[in-house]
Formats: sequence, C-alpha cells, structure tokens
Amino acid sequence: MLSARSVAPAHGTPTAPALLTGATAGAYASTLHAVVDDVAARVAAVDQPWSGASRAHLAALVDATDLDGPGVGTDTALRETADLYATHAVWFHHPAYTAHLNCPVALPAVGAEALLAAINTSVDTYDQSTVATLMERRVVAWTAGRVGYVAGDGVLTSGGTQSNLHALFLARERTVERAARDGLGRSAVLPRLRVLAAGSSHFSVARSALLLGLADDAVVRVEADADGRVVPAALAAAVDAAHAAGEVVMAVVATAGTTDRGCVDPLAAVADVCDAADVWLHVDAAYGCGLLVSPTRRHLLDGIERSRSVTVDYHKAFFQPVSASALLVRERADLERVAHHADYLNPRENAEPNQVDVSLQTTRRFDALKLWTTLRALGPGGVGAMVDAVCDLAAQVHADLADDPDLRVLGRTDLSTVLFRYEPPGLSAAHADRLVPLVRRVLFESGRAVVAKTVLDGVPCLKLTLLNPTVTLADVRHVLDLVRTTAQALVERDELLHDDDVAAHAADLVASLATAGAVTR
Repeated sequence: MLSARSVAPAHGTPTAPALLTGATAGAYASTLHAVVDDVAARVAAVDQPWSGASRAHLAALVDATDLDGPGVGTDTALRETADLYATHAVWFHHPAYTAHLNCPVALPAVGAEALLAAINTSVDTYDQSTVATLMERRVVAWTAGRVGYVAGDGVLTSGGTQSNLHALFLARERTVERAARDGLGRSAVLPRLRVLAAGSSHFSVARSALLLGLADDAVVRVEADADGRVVPAALAAAVDAAHAAGEVVMAVVATAGTTDRGCVDPLAAVADVCDAADVWLHVDAAYGCGLLVSPTRRHLLDGIERSRSVTVDYHKAFFQPVSASALLVRERADLERVAHHADYLNPRENAEPNQVDVSLQTTRRFDALKLWTTLRALGPGGVGAMVDAVCDLAAQVHADLADDPDLRVLGRTDLSTVLFRYEPPGLSAAHADRLVPLVRRVLFESGRAVVAKTVLDGVPCLKLTLLNPTVTLADVRHVLDLVRTTAQALVERDELLHDDDVAAHAADLVASLATAGAVTR
C-alpha cells in the first residue's frame, strides 16, 4: 500500500511544491511509483467485484473527510484517497462483474493515460497541442477508414452521448440550411423536424432532441423486429408518413449494437431508405464499433460506410480507459457547421489545424493517445481478437443456457449480451418478475457479483454484458450459479411472506440471505 514519505507542517503548507515542474520531477517519479505499486497490489488481490459496503457506511466515510482543513501533504492525501476510493471501487476486470458496458483496460492505454495526464495537453488549438493534434487527426482518419469513409473526418468526444448529440446537431443544421433555401426560417422549421429511430435506440437520442430544441414528439419510434432491429419497410413508411404530414425528417438513427440486446440494425437496407429520401443516416456504433477490427464479424457492419455519421466508443469495444469516444462524418464539410471563431483562440487568419473548429468542447483531453498506443502495441488484429473473444463467449453462454431448467434466455445477440431470468417450472410469471430486481440487489449489495437488470418487451430480466476477454465460460457459470442460488433462497423466503410484503422486506432479505450464506463466493 502507499507509504507516507512527506507530511504537512503545522501551518498546512506541503513540504514540497505541489505542482509538477522540472524542479519536482523526482518527486513526481516517486509519487507515481508508489501509486502504481499500490494499484497493482490491489488489482492482484481483488477477489470480488466490489467491497459490498453499505451506502450509509460509504456516505459516512465520505462525509468524515475534511475538505476545508489544512493540507496533509501529497503522500498522505494519496494514501487516504486510495483507502477510500480504491478500497470501495467497482473492479471491471473481475470475472463476476458482468453488468454494464464497462471493460478491463488495455495496459498500453493505461500507460498512455499517465503520460497525457502529466503533460496535460489540450487539443483544442494547435498552439496548445502541436503533434498531439496531428496524432488525433491520424487516429480519426484511421477509424474513418475502417468505417469505409474514403474522405471522412471526425473528432474525439467524451462519450457516445456527446457523439450522438453532435451528430444530430450537424443533421439539424443541415436541415435548417436546406429549409432556408426554400424560404423557411429556423423558428418555422424546428417544430416540424423529426428523428426516426427504433425503440431500442439509446436514450441519448431523445435527450439530444430535447437539447436541440425539437418538439416533444420529434423522435418517432419505428417498428422493430423480434430482435429489436429496425424494419426497413416500416422505416420507409414512416418517412413517407412524416412527409405527408408536412414534417421534415432531419435524421434516421440506426444502431450497431443495441444496449440491451447487442443487435445490429440492417444497415445496408436502412441506407437504401435514407438514400432514396435524401435523409441523414447516423449510425450509433458505440457498442458495436469493435466489429470494425473483428476478423470474423466485420460483415455485420456492411452498409455503415453509406451513413453520414457514426458514433464509436473506444472505451467500450476497444478496451480503452474512460473517456474515449469519437464522432465520424463521411464528408468533412459537415463538421464545419459547429465552427465559431474567437480572436483570442482560433482567429480566422490562422492556418493551423485548430480542432475547436469541429468540436462541441473547447478544452479537451488528448484521449486519442490511448488508442494510438494500443494500436501500436497490439495492432488492430490484437484488439479484434479480444472483440471476437467476448462475442464468442456470449454465444457459448447462450448455448449453455438453451436447455437450463431454471434460467430462461430472452432474445439473441450479435455481440456480447445475455438476457435471462430465473423461471423454473411451477414459478408464476409474476413471481419471476418480482425476483429480477431482488436478485440483482442481493448480489450487488453482497459485493459477490454485479449483474444488470432491464425490461425486454415488457418482461423484466437480468442482463450480462460480457466485455472481458479473459473471462471463461466457467467464470460465467459461477455468476449464473450465484443467480440461481440467490433466486431459490428468495423464493423460499417469499413463502413466509405475503406477496405484497416482499418488496417492503427487500432490505431485510438482503441482510439475512448474505448472513445465512445464500450468496457465497
């Protein structure tokens, strides 16, 4: 663990300067060595996804820290912080973490993270970044090439939500410009704008419509098939219906990797509809972008090159530390719709590649360095092999549960999700519904396993999101055994309670089941 090497004197001023400068380079090295050694020891010792400490206990620990007191020195502060944060962090590398779109991170990216944090480059203007801007431009061009954009461009963002917002902003501005040529002003056209998407599209699509000042009913949900994928014929009909009603379809959002099912819309067929109607097609590939480097599944993205914009989340399918996402566009001119100039930052007379001209952000981290380093270390094939590994694992789990007497699989996946619920013979559907949140809560609060819950076509279910290529089928079976054991114990406890009392007694159930050992390691 971190050891104290310096303390603060009584008056509260640290014994060594707190800033990283040439004079403190030695202190920087020793400080970071201590942090790295501590984190490495913790990672090696992790034996469950998180500590399982109660929220009340964690709140008490947080509230007990005096943020207004005198400084305690760098080493003491880091040791104290690690004991609070790292001790109770959720560890995504543990095999029993299977909940959300979080991945263990590639070692070269972690090294690059330390490098960029220390140098603290901002890639908004060239005079703050120099080679970093050029490196990001290269990473963007590489990714655009993988999409199939011959002359594409883009910019890194904080995440898929921002990338989707940026894409829809560009689509809105394109539509407003076209309406202006027909004599319609912005205020007249905004209430008529529509975004078409399946119900399985990410919630950020609806949030973006709100932020962009569109009407409350601007997002029109298009019919989907049994796997939650857009039905192209229904999309075409929705476009026609919008036009007939005097509405303007500013964009269609297709999804390459839906959050719950991990399914990919039929991109080529969707592109056919958009091309015929001259509508902006945005593909949200935040989850499915790893298919761009998959040696066996790249065909699932066929047609993505015909879109106008694409969201990719490197911090999901490329195993990068948060945050690392990008918006890509097929035509660079589309990015210019976000440009604003300020004399103090990016004056028009500058002939420099100032990326603030194409970003919704001003100050922006050099997150591209992480992917750059990962690609140099592992190669695209190395990343693609890890993508295939998690997809193969999900397929194995689906097959493994096909005939399970207790756990019923719901739906299919193109990527790495497993939707299921505890539903043995004789258990009513209503009872199975009620168990879903309780099982998740018992497992989470015990710290033994972290699974997610969702609702699929009105049916509550548990969800595994497998994004750890080191996890084995045996590891997943262990998590499923925890689910099964916990559900069985809850069913037995339900028999002692009236149905209406189960939810009210949830906290007691959690405590008693954990104490009784129903949730075991």
